[in-house]
Amino acid sequence: MKDKIFGVLQRIGRSFMLPIAILPVAGLLLGVGSSFTNATTIDTYGLQAILGEGTVLHALLTIMSKAGNIIFDNLPIIFAVGVAIGMAKKEKEVAALAAMISFFVMNATINAMLVLRGDLLADGSLGKGVLEGTVTDVCGIQTLQMGVFGGIIVGLGVAALHNKFYKIQLPNALSFFGGSRFVPIISTLTYVGVGIVMYFIWPVVQNGIYALGGLVTGTGYLGTLIFGIIKRALIPFGLHHVFYLPFWQTGVGGTMEVAGQIVEGGQNIFFAQLADPSTVHFSADATRYFSGEFIFMIFGLPGAALAMYRCAKQEKKKQAGGLLLSAALASMLTGITEPIEFSFLFVAPILFVVQVILAGAAYMIAHMLNIAVGLTFSGGFLDLFLFGILQGNAKTSWLRIIPVGIIYFILYYVIFTVLIKKLNLKTPGREDDEEETKLYTKADYKAKQNHMETRQTEEIKVGDEKSPLITRGLGGKKNISDVDCCATRLRCTVIKPELVDETVLKMTSPSGIIRKGQGIQIIYGPSVSVIKSHLEDYLEAAPDVEYTPEQDTKTDTIKEEIKEASKEAEENEIGSEHVKKVLFAPFTGEAAPLNEAADEAFAGKMMGDGYLIRPEEGMAYAPEDATVSFVFPSKHAVGLMSDDGTEYLLHIGVDTVNLNGEGFETFVKDGDHVKKGDKLIGFDIEYIREHAKADECMIVFTSLQEGEEIRLVKSGKVSKLEETAQIVSLN
Repeated sequence: MKDKIFGVLQRIGRSFMLPIAILPVAGLLLGVGSSFTNATTIDTYGLQAILGEGTVLHALLTIMSKAGNIIFDNLPIIFAVGVAIGMAKKEKEVAALAAMISFFVMNATINAMLVLRGDLLADGSLGKGVLEGTVTDVCGIQTLQMGVFGGIIVGLGVAALHNKFYKIQLPNALSFFGGSRFVPIISTLTYVGVGIVMYFIWPVVQNGIYALGGLVTGTGYLGTLIFGIIKRALIPFGLHHVFYLPFWQTGVGGTMEVAGQIVEGGQNIFFAQLADPSTVHFSADATRYFSGEFIFMIFGLPGAALAMYRCAKQEKKKQAGGLLLSAALASMLTGITEPIEFSFLFVAPILFVVQVILAGAAYMIAHMLNIAVGLTFSGGFLDLFLFGILQGNAKTSWLRIIPVGIIYFILYYVIFTVLIKKLNLKTPGREDDEEETKLYTKADYKAKQNHMETRQTEEIKVGDEKSPLITRGLGGKKNISDVDCCATRLRCTVIKPELVDETVLKMTSPSGIIRKGQGIQIIYGPSVSVIKSHLEDYLEAAPDVEYTPEQDTKTDTIKEEIKEASKEAEENEIGSEHVKKVLFAPFTGEAAPLNEAADEAFAGKMMGDGYLIRPEEGMAYAPEDATVSFVFPSKHAVGLMSDDGTEYLLHIGVDTVNLNGEGFETFVKDGDHVKKGDKLIGFDIEYIREHAKADECMIVFTSLQEGEEIRLVKSGKVSKLEETAQIVSLN
């Protein structure tokens, strides 16, 4: 039962991500607009001539402020639609329409009940005995103050109705109203009833919500500490959205009168105060639910990253350094902590316990120091700049974050270093060199298909090796109930958890796997949305079967089957494959398979098959006569089409697009025809190594046909224009 509840909560938490995603944009508009139209700010910096009333900039900034504010004012209906979309399994647009209709119907019903029962008078004023703040205006309808809870109630209910009835078949006379058309109908009728019920029970629920909020606010700093610890502890389970959202958006997080209006929820209170020019200092009681994040996200976790880098084995420091640096920057700039937290969560859980305790304490310390910096999504520098620095220390006390942050940096660094060394924890760069983790190759998969007839239709497409493996690892298409993702995780719900094979899932190179009953989360990082799209496309045509433990969950058997089948396939296919084209090296350096690339997209062959060269000379040459399809504006890549129609990409370095052309020199332009050996792009290897993730040069073929693959015929040292690889046809 608990496992089933976890699966449901996981899906609910995931559905919150869609409406939450709009908050950073709304906060940016409101933050910038309110900051630079604030009379005190304008007077302090003498900007009347530029930003004073009547100027063009003042008008533009006022519009920005209003545009951002309207989103926060209408979060209930945004959550109603967003949650319905997130929870609906198919035909999500129908669920969205039904949710919007149901939201209006429910609130209109509540309004009618308020009028009929005398709680709301004809002139719109409150009846006798009705408390201020319990009735509010929602989309022009006077209704009970339900906040985002009202939207969530609609979103969840409509999604449940949608998933049950969107395929319903009615009698012939009513067949026009069957299927997805029935969903808005049944939702409308249902939410008339829900509106009536809510009129009677919501005041009781509201009192309970205020009591729960009072439990946290009434326990002062201790309550803040408990909140922080619970929120961070829920990160591995993906349920933190479910936990913190009520504190941010509802009366659980407290209520306050701002500019004559009763506002509920910590985040809503902050943004209401942000829009109110009379605010002297933002409420630390309201921001207690997020101000502490700046301390450990900007300072603490980077200290942990430095500790892990310093503790890495010497031969692995470069690789670990690139991983940890990008993870630390993500935490510092955007407040996205999962890349760095998951780098130690599964291999060294004790470090995550330390992280939870220190992070929880940061919330309490910020509250104690009266730090009141708001945020939209997470506590990175971007939000600190907008809602702390720009608002001034007098309003936010943001300067106190710096000394506390420095102490936190040292604490994380020292504690992580001591524990890693003392307990010999296998953090990045300290792994054992026992077994290489790799994806199945296309040949491996074809061989296994020949050996197992039930998998004949599961053919891996070029650039999408992961989808069939994920499907198999989850027990087959028939066992998969739901597929979605958040910022970093592929979130799946399965019917039979016992069919899930983590060994197969690990062959797709995830950062970690979380299992809780029917809820399976596979952490891939920021590229997860692409993986999810590939998986959904694959499942459309995949066979509707499930893999039983006897078929697919005995790791040793699988490996042996693949090995034997590969050998058998090679014997059967001798003479049936042929070399379609010989490929020459565009660079001088060390040749290696593409799956060794430092970039996940290239290593996963998401753009196509190919190989890579670690350059020893900073020049790319035309490997054959060809036409230049394009040269990237940042000069780090060039597309070519050979005279025989083969299309491929030469990509220099990893994340070099961010260099904006620095360190590169192009010798060709779009449309040029080049001869074999002509110079294409010159590049400064040392500059790339210093400023980018890696200097690897990828040669990726984007027009391979089904049954074709790239085979490396020479690895290690190669010279420019030397035969290095082949396009091999297996047909």
